Amino acid sequence: MIEKAVGIIGGIGPMSTVYFMEMIINMTDAAKDQEHINMVVLNHATIPDRTSYILGASSENPLAVMVEDAKKLQQAGADFIVIPCNTAHYFFEEIKKSISIPMINIVEETVQYACRIIPDLKKLGVLATTGTVQSSTYQIACEKQGIECVVPDIAGQEMVMKIIYEQVKAGKEVDIALFYHLVEMLKEQGCQAVVLGCTELSVVKRDFRIKQPDIIDSLEVLAMKTIVTCGKKLKTDRIHSALYKGETKEFIFPLIEAER
Repeated sequence: MIEKAVGIIGGIGPMSTVYFMEMIINMTDAAKDQEHINMVVLNHATIPDRTSYILGASSENPLAVMVEDAKKLQQAGADFIVIPCNTAHYFFEEIKKSISIPMINIVEETVQYACRIIPDLKKLGVLATTGTVQSSTYQIACEKQGIECVVPDIAGQEMVMKIIYEQVKAGKEVDIALFYHLVEMLKEQGCQAVVLGCTELSVVKRDFRIKQPDIIDSLEVLAMKTIVTCGKKLKTDRIHSALYKGETKEFIFPLIEAER
């Protein structure tokens, strides 16, 4: 397979972008610098807030900025583009139409991955920003796979936003009990797995060393997909360490396929 360079529209948010890059490095089967993948990154932290625009709370449309970033990444030599932000995928099709290189969709990849690793998956819970929930990106992706997407009720969604905006993005201590409460709320509704559909929640999973295989991290799925699309191999022991802190989950490795 020809090696490719990934272009990353980053900064949304900055912490999750850095973590995404770190995750790629940790998961790549590389014995030296030259065996890692090439990344072209725009850590554009001043992109207007996606959720605020989607919900009508702000008139600042982030689309034009992200389109310009995608074009810059293409001009800089990226062979394909990823956006380590679930909410930004509300604008995915418009960004994709503005460039001539492929894009990987974190939402669709995550739902497909969940369907592969959870036997007879019927209900998939999703914790995400209100912008992601109301734009129905996960609901549509789940419908394509013939499964039901379950999101928190209004009160639960307010709790999710508190964790994302008032704690992670604000650099404050995360209420991990609240996080687990939200996960259990979805499981009590019959969800066989819960997707962390916001990359700030990926940071929570890392910081609190969350191990459950039925908590699926969209950022991890995107990292694995990025590696194989670049023509590199996933490093088994590093993935065990990075994803499950020593637990063995052999099923994940053949389930991320490269673009053909």
